[in-house]
Amino acid sequence: MLAHLRTSLRMLAVLSLLTGLAYPAFVTAVAVAVFPHRAHGSLVERDGKVVGSELIGQPFTGPGYFWGRPSATVPFPYNAAASAGTNLGPSNPALHGAVRDRVAALRAADPGNDEPVPADLVTASASGLDPHISPAAALYQVRRVARARGLPEATVRELVGLHIEDRQFGVLGERRVNVLALNLSLDALR
Repeated sequence: MLAHLRTSLRMLAVLSLLTGLAYPAFVTAVAVAVFPHRAHGSLVERDGKVVGSELIGQPFTGPGYFWGRPSATVPFPYNAAASAGTNLGPSNPALHGAVRDRVAALRAADPGNDEPVPADLVTASASGLDPHISPAAALYQVRRVARARGLPEATVRELVGLHIEDRQFGVLGERRVNVLALNLSLDALR
């Protein structure tokens, strides 16, 4: 019995070192060598300072910025440590109320915009961290952003067009706009 226990403990130690240290270290080294930008979190820098990640949304709330999808993370929006959706079903009154409130906030921020509000501006993504919005959601906000920044709508609309990313490999997912990249380009227009 004691011999089996010693053998089991040795195997536990060897496999723990192999699968818990050696393999993750090897995979990390390969990732850093082959995909350094992605392996370090796809961080976005401006003037030598990290301002965000291409992969995690940020709460832009000013009228001169494009707004991303609502985030359902707690205790604050886009909390990467608490990635989660709302888990509210389509028949849940709380979801209906949240969507109604978000539509009202969008209408109040841009009075006179009677276009249909894109669904991704009023519903959270499954992770609560989505950094992208649909081209329709970006175009819906052009008028408000242009007015707040004192820019021609055509200029802002053209900037949105430049930031539309195609489907991955031409077939996977949907066309999308990275909100952080778009807002950083807006700031660079000054």
